[in-house]
Amino acid sequence: MSNTPMAASPLTRAVLEIDEYVSGLGWDQPARLFALVDTAQLRAQEPALAAQLGLEDESESAGLTPIEQDEIPSGKPLDEFLGTIAWPDAVAGCALSVERLMLPPSAEAQVPKNLSEAKLATWVAEHPERQEVRMTVAVLRGGGRESALRLREKDTPTEVLTGPDLVPGLAAALAATFED
Repeated sequence: MSNTPMAASPLTRAVLEIDEYVSGLGWDQPARLFALVDTAQLRAQEPALAAQLGLEDESESAGLTPIEQDEIPSGKPLDEFLGTIAWPDAVAGCALSVERLMLPPSAEAQVPKNLSEAKLATWVAEHPERQEVRMTVAVLRGGGRESALRLREKDTPTEVLTGPDLVPGLAAALAATFED
């Protein structure tokens, strides 16, 4: 079972549950997309699926259940893929877990000007201060947001950073999947 803190909000618990799940798969994973559904509604409307997911315990009524979606196409840029998603009304939110390279803010001044996207990616990948990070970002249909960041070099559950505004661009892209 999950080691997520019970005092956290349902959205924070869902993000940490997804982070824990993806962490168990190891690094160098493809991006993974999850629908977030209200656990009590899932139990009431889809009892067989709830049982299959181990959600029989009705004492956990306030929560979100992450349901992994089909694999994200590898040849399509993530932003283009997200632009094709539409969620049914039963989906309360969604989450995405993705690995990226990042640089510390001190490296911003070193970025060469006028690089193509491919050359910039190569430059970042070769930078001595680069960090591998897994970002798990979730949004709710009603506007709630939460993120979890895990650095590869500090790959332990106690080193996961959480907060609603850690990856605002990705959160905005996920929120856009709920717009009409």
